[in-house]
This record gives sequence, C-alpha cells and structure tokens, in this order.
Amino acid sequence: RPQAGETSVEITTEGIDIMLCLDTSGSMQALDFKENDTRVTRLQVVKRVVADFIRGRSHDRIGMVVFGQEAFTQCPLTLDYGVLLSFLDRLEVGMAGDTTAIGSGLALCVKRLKDLPAKSKVVVLLTDGRNNTGSISPKIAAELARTYGIKVYTIGVGTEGEAPFLVDSLFGKQYVYQKVDLDEETLRQIAATTGGTYFRATSTKALEAIYQKIDALEKTEAKVTEHMEYNELFAFFLLPGFALVIGEIILTNTRLRKIP
Repeated sequence: RPQAGETSVEITTEGIDIMLCLDTSGSMQALDFKENDTRVTRLQVVKRVVADFIRGRSHDRIGMVVFGQEAFTQCPLTLDYGVLLSFLDRLEVGMAGDTTAIGSGLALCVKRLKDLPAKSKVVVLLTDGRNNTGSISPKIAAELARTYGIKVYTIGVGTEGEAPFLVDSLFGKQYVYQKVDLDEETLRQIAATTGGTYFRATSTKALEAIYQKIDALEKTEAKVTEHMEYNELFAFFLLPGFALVIGEIILTNTRLRKIP
C-alpha cells in the first residue's frame, strides 16, 4: 500500500543540579594570578572563570554558596543564568568573614541539594585555604554529601608557600609576601569520599582548564525520540482507476446503443 511519512523529533533533557561553593575569605585577595600580564586577585580570576562555566551550561539549575568565617546562600538554584551571573559579580573578598569554614560551606550546599529529585547533584567547591573555623568539619560535611548521593569536585587555588598582597604602608601601596596555607589533603578526602575529583590550580590557565574538564564530566542527558506518522495514499491512486472503469462502462454502453 502506498504511504507517505512525516518524522517529528522530540528532545527531552534531564538537567543537573549544581551548587558552586566559593571561598571569599581574606586570602582570596592574594595577587598571585595574572591576566594579560597584569596581577589580579584570586577572586577576580575565579569570578571570570566561573562566569564562563555558567554560560557554557544549559538546562541545569545552578546555585551559589559563599563561605569565609560563615557560609550563606548567595543565590538559590536557578535556571536564570542572568540572575546568577549578577550575584556572582557582587562577590567581594571578606564578605563572609576573613577565616575559612570549608565544612560549613559544603554542609550548606548539601542542605540545598539533599531533598531535590534531580538524578545528578553536584557541588564544585573552590578554596585557597584550610578549614580553621565553623561548627562542621569538612569530613562530616563530605559524609553527609555521600549519604545524599551528592558528588563533590574540589579545587585548590593559589601558589604554595608565600603569595603577594597589596597593603597600605607609610610609603603608600606596596606588595608584601605572606604565608599561604592550602590543605590539599582535606580537599582530596572530600572528593574521594563523594566520588568526585580534586584539582589544583596555580595559574589562570590551569583554573580555566579545570572548569572546562568539570563541564565535560558533568553533561546534561538528552533523550531523543523519533515519531513517524504515515498517511495512506492508496485513495489517490484508487480514484483515477475508478474513474477509468466508469468511463469504460459508459463508452461501452454508448457503442451498443448505436450499433443496429
């Protein structure tokens, strides 16, 4: 039977819930990163790289927690990336205090994600220091994340040993090198406990590459379904044939009447 078909494609996406957990403690003011050969603070670089990461996502709900001495939600999970980028742009060093409560920051992310129905829940935690305040240890926060099926990627940023800071002095602004302390072991343990990965970034390019790698690892699932609709064409062929048969009958009867 002759048929004609039309294909329609239905795409169903299943987004990921992602919490960005960012350190804004005093040490994020260190000027050990460069962009276009100009010294910039750790937080300046983080804000730009994270903004690129956000723009590269689609169909994912993304939120943001910041931590220093305390932790708070800077932006709840949202699909409105414009709003999220606006909140990211407002980040300032010391806005949550100058010390570092890694455990509190991670625990707050877990609280925001734990009861959500998303198939994949992820935290991207970035810090340049060591947990030295807060009521929840990073270990306990990581165990909570594992309990609720939340994967945590950890990123340690900054140079080792000492880093330059711009300070006021009797002679105006000048660079002073101060000791910096990154607890890589704790960050590795958090990642290992939750099934994530630990990354180390000592330069702008390295940090860009890390977020690109996380972007590639955590891709939104897309299910494509094809529907084929068939239309029967036999009627178009049947009508001309039927007309020919009727015509033949008429002609035959006409000839019979004319013949004596």
